[in-house]
Amino acid sequence: MANIKSQIKRNRQNDKRRLANRVFRGEARTAVKDARLAIEAGAPNSKEELLKAISTLDKAAEKGVLHKNNAARRKSRLMKTFARMEPVKPVAAEPAMMEPAAEVVEAKKAAPHKRTAAKSEPKAEAKAEKVSEAKAAPKKAAVSPSKGKKPAEKKAAIKKPAAKKTATKKPSGKK
Repeated sequence: MANIKSQIKRNRQNDKRRLANRVFRGEARTAVKDARLAIEAGAPNSKEELLKAISTLDKAAEKGVLHKNNAARRKSRLMKTFARMEPVKPVAAEPAMMEPAAEVVEAKKAAPHKRTAAKSEPKAEAKAEKVSEAKAAPKKAAVSPSKGKKPAEKKAAIKKPAAKKTATKKPSGKK
């Protein structure tokens, strides 16, 4: 127990702040939990839950209850899970609220690995077209040597001279 007036007051302030911060931390936790459950269930209101959770995390970070990077990390995780969520099936009477990342998922599936890309014929044809277009395009004017230096050339031009080796005299023994 503190016996200095300023420390007693500081303890009272800390207790008040702890109780106030607890409210914001609790709200942020429940909002994130609700959003995560809605996303995992594929509920149509998952976007609203996500936005609510992001808003609560921002408020907590603004008040200083959570560190801003902590809030950013949590928001990022929520957004990633939302992006991976299965598209919501539209009901006949009501249109879908949000169909996340349907185009992104298709794009990822369409891009094969490097090894299989060389084997696929459509890719080879597209590559051949690009090469023929490049040959048909007019050549660009040469860049002046002072402006167009590559980093390797700059390093060679700035290279420092080698340090001189100095001969050290060895002590001749006794004087």
